[in-house]
Amino acid sequence: MAAPSRVFAFRDARWAPDPVLEPSAAVRSPQPAPLVIDNGSFQTRAGWACPDPSVPAEPLLRFRSLAARSRGARGGAGAETQVGNDLGSPEPLRWLLRSPFDRNVPVQLELQELLLDHVFQRLGVSSQGCVDHPIVLTEAVCNPLYSRQMMSELLFECYQVPKVSYGVDSLYSFYHNRRQNWPCSGLVISSGYQCTHILPVLEGRLDAKNCKRINLGGCQAAVYLQRLLQLKYPGHFAAITLSRMEEILHEHSYIAQDYIEELQKWRCPEYYENNVHKMQLPFSNKLLGSTVASEEKQEKRQQQLRRLQELNARRREEKLQLDQERLDRLLYVQELLEDGQMDQFHKALVELNMDSAEELQSYINKLSLSVEQTKQKILQSEVNIEVDVVDSKPETPDLDPLGSEQSLEDVESINEFEPLFAEEQPEVEKPVAAVQPVFNLAEYHQLFLGTERIRAPEIVFQPSLIGEDQAGIAETMQYVLERYSKEQQAILVQNVFLTGGNTMYPGLKARIQKELLEMRPFQSSFQVGLASNPVLDAWYGARDWAVEYMTREEGWISRKDYEEKGGEYLKEHCASNVYVPIRLPKQAPRAAEAPSRASGTGTPALPGVYSVLLRAPYANAKNALYKLGRLGTHCLVLSLMETLLEKFPVGEAEIYILAKLSNVFCAESIIKDAWPVRIISQQGSTAWAPSSSSSILRLLVLLFSPDGQVLQDWGPSGAGLATCSCLRRISSSKKKNINQCLLVTEPEVDK
Repeated sequence: MAAPSRVFAFRDARWAPDPVLEPSAAVRSPQPAPLVIDNGSFQTRAGWACPDPSVPAEPLLRFRSLAARSRGARGGAGAETQVGNDLGSPEPLRWLLRSPFDRNVPVQLELQELLLDHVFQRLGVSSQGCVDHPIVLTEAVCNPLYSRQMMSELLFECYQVPKVSYGVDSLYSFYHNRRQNWPCSGLVISSGYQCTHILPVLEGRLDAKNCKRINLGGCQAAVYLQRLLQLKYPGHFAAITLSRMEEILHEHSYIAQDYIEELQKWRCPEYYENNVHKMQLPFSNKLLGSTVASEEKQEKRQQQLRRLQELNARRREEKLQLDQERLDRLLYVQELLEDGQMDQFHKALVELNMDSAEELQSYINKLSLSVEQTKQKILQSEVNIEVDVVDSKPETPDLDPLGSEQSLEDVESINEFEPLFAEEQPEVEKPVAAVQPVFNLAEYHQLFLGTERIRAPEIVFQPSLIGEDQAGIAETMQYVLERYSKEQQAILVQNVFLTGGNTMYPGLKARIQKELLEMRPFQSSFQVGLASNPVLDAWYGARDWAVEYMTREEGWISRKDYEEKGGEYLKEHCASNVYVPIRLPKQAPRAAEAPSRASGTGTPALPGVYSVLLRAPYANAKNALYKLGRLGTHCLVLSLMETLLEKFPVGEAEIYILAKLSNVFCAESIIKDAWPVRIISQQGSTAWAPSSSSSILRLLVLLFSPDGQVLQDWGPSGAGLATCSCLRRISSSKKKNINQCLLVTEPEVDK
């Protein structure tokens, strides 16, 4: 029995640009409706959270979280930035595409601002100078404080939003699918474009301490599949693109319930023939070695030559027109000379960049000759067009009986316009054999998908397939469950919930059930459920939450909260992260400061709360504090600047301090090297010390005498190097290198 034909063509769909939508009146009254944005690393989805039935309960915008900046046209036009669906297709711009995400955490806030601009513009937000709608925004699990701080700063400072709420996309999806039984417990398995998470939820709240992440998702599967097929079909290397690999993953891949057993099935030829998927690549219908009759070739050659003659005639006419206009201009200038209008004549010569009347006459003679020759060529070409060319030799066509000049020009024209007729290029006739082998060009341009259909998605269970030293979903799930008591484990496995775009493979649910059956005790029960819409349920859940909590204060961060508690502040709710604030040393009481000032040492005590600030005279403090504020600490800096300047009079020791923000996990380029601290003591001696690498804000503040003895140590406990012996080991060359890393090396006076 013949196997059924399983040939599939790539859709290669182009993205349609998003239209500018006109919001409904219900979005504005009686109060501005919340705007829900699912800020995913693969796709951004946005829409309104409004209970009014006239407002669609669907995301109105769905576009890839990508942006590309063109290099600008040659004509002087500036660079153009395209976002999301405006790109059309990602493949022509693959090397220009940029994403604001590192894994699933937004770190490029300039690109994130472009995505938000696109959302607000296309949704028709028309408020002047601000976005007066509350924002519900998804973020990564255990999102770094620095990332949330920069996002809050962008929303409150740039867009002037009234309030914002942050939540985890997978928890919103869990909330949407289990809303009737909320609050409930369960084990959420979320697999997306960049990462896979195992999230335990107890009584409706995330247990953040036991969350685990696997740095594998749909992106790594697409890259792995691309490498497999490029090695298998090196002749189609360029045609095997990432976009086509994503299409194969979405529509032709599946998860094997038993990977080894499934591979054994594919070794059977009959199973292979019945289950292989053939992907048809685009190709040209012009067969290799095709035999076309000599009469047809001759006719094509004649048509090509006629078209070239017409192009040459059109070009000669344009040249004749330009030469005639310039000749008329020169003759007009010559008439000025003959009429005795010398002033206008000399002015016209300057405009023509000529020096004398003789040079003018020379140009007139040359242009007259050129015009006459061009007219003759045009007349001759009109005659030649009506003559059928029957010469079969394309090397020496009889086109110009007047001389070799026109023939050379036609040959040059053929070379010039050759790319325009590449498909119709005449070929030299070769003797054709009597019997030719039949070559199926369509089959040559087919990709046969066999075991590749299961190998690519298998990496989330076996990361070692691509050389990753990580645990798979099953091992990570077992590790998370073992951190709980047996009673809690039984509760969690009764509600194993799958969500995310990377969980839509057929067979994934059965594979999770098989893995749980192997790790759970004998005759124990468990339940595995799949989200109703793994891709959009995060947005639906965020909308449900926004509609329910629209008039409450729970979960909403107001502008007052942002200004008082900082950008990293988070109000927890049922689908949010757990807020872990930055812990700073407490400020010393004012009563303890008086003895220090009365002791006469001239060195005031530095409270720990000021360990993030820069000491400088008032003239320099504003500039120095602004530089440090750009790193995200301006909330502390601006509120304590005046107090600091009051405590340190201008006549006392100058201390220039740079603190390391080691809690900035995302800014790897900033904290890659230890930031140094420069101290200038009263005696003028200078010492250097690397800052601490601990997980909180720490600072080493030392004063040294000329002989290198420590005068006073203001550093908090465990702040780093605090002995002279360690400091003496820093060589002079090292000091020079450290000096180049300083943010503020010398006082700068505001002008």
